[in-house]
Amino acid sequence: MLDLLVKNATLPDGSTADIACTGGLISSIEPNISADASQTIDATGRLVSPPFVDPHFHMDATLSLGRPRMNVSGTLLEGIALWGELKEIQTVDEIVARALDYCDIAVSMGIGAIRTHVDTCDDKLTGVQALIEVREKVKDYIDLQLVAFPQDGVLRDPTAMTNTVRALDMGVDIVGGIPHFERTMTDGAESVRLLCEIAAERGLMVDMHCDESDDPHSRHIETLAYETQRLGLQGRVAGSHLTSMHSMDNYYVSKLIALMTESEMRVIPNPLINIMLQGRHDTYPKRRGQTRVRELRDAGMTVGFGSDCVKDPWYSLGRADMLDVASMGLHVGQLSSREDMRWCFDAVTVNSAEIMGLEGYGLAKGKKAHFVILQAPDPIEAIRLRATRLAVIRAGKVISETPASTAKLTLPGRPAAVDPGL
Repeated sequence: MLDLLVKNATLPDGSTADIACTGGLISSIEPNISADASQTIDATGRLVSPPFVDPHFHMDATLSLGRPRMNVSGTLLEGIALWGELKEIQTVDEIVARALDYCDIAVSMGIGAIRTHVDTCDDKLTGVQALIEVREKVKDYIDLQLVAFPQDGVLRDPTAMTNTVRALDMGVDIVGGIPHFERTMTDGAESVRLLCEIAAERGLMVDMHCDESDDPHSRHIETLAYETQRLGLQGRVAGSHLTSMHSMDNYYVSKLIALMTESEMRVIPNPLINIMLQGRHDTYPKRRGQTRVRELRDAGMTVGFGSDCVKDPWYSLGRADMLDVASMGLHVGQLSSREDMRWCFDAVTVNSAEIMGLEGYGLAKGKKAHFVILQAPDPIEAIRLRATRLAVIRAGKVISETPASTAKLTLPGRPAAVDPGL
């Protein structure tokens, strides 16, 4: 007896199959499976995808919009100042409640894994305490990774280094940093060196906010790639944002990308936030704000899109929809061929899962029975439609369902309803 059988699924590669699930794993994935099951779902040719993965988020700030005040200018710097005010007044219980609310939304939108940065420039480590608690509470339905993130600069803030090490000792998973926010370029480079050495000593991954700036001279990704090779961290390091690359001269970038490729750097652009916050000093022409996604991908690096923020001091929008993220990345990066658009779907699924190092992820026999049924026939249409997540399956059990989206019509001589997924 199977736990779950999904019939007539269209897989992301365009093939069709049935998916059998037993004991939390995919026991078979092939056409025309005939077996009894506790639950059977007919996907009717719709897309079945592995879960969406968000490799860059700030869960300690999420859903805090308006507390203690609004970001009036909508800028990155005012958001940072506002976050400093919020840190002083929020409690562990408040962060836990907001984070759990967000995780509920994320599950309904088919997200199965999130990497969240948590601020360590707080002597009480309020956010760290809260998100360690949340990680335990959601472990059965979301894989949650925590990054120790000295948001005010690990050298700029007097206690940030001590607090970052304390957070890692408490069980935070990954070493983070923000070198471009240090006082000088020299301090920024030194922060990268020190933090990468900590990761190497502890056998941890690294994920740094790097060069989230329009300044083409912000080149800390070069240092990060160098330290990755020096310390033997290849394949364990991600550079997030990297927006200054959009303004670097092409000769320098040709050298930089080669260095990044040698270090097996992973790259995490955050399209919604990057396009919103960057280019604020420009009149026209106004820079797009997103790093060189196509060039980094074509050089062989793993690139995954993150959502970064939802209703917080930096971004008042967002709805935990990784298809929104993929669509923005597609548009800003002009990734408009059919192959490119399919790749954008990969950037919020398999690529980001690889960046996070998720075990058992994917649609294959023996993998974890985590997947999403979407109201769309293929990945491109899923992005175009922001397809409804008809069913979210975790360990072979349905944990969220959303009715199919239809419009009822009253037009003479026309059908009574329209299915946008057709």
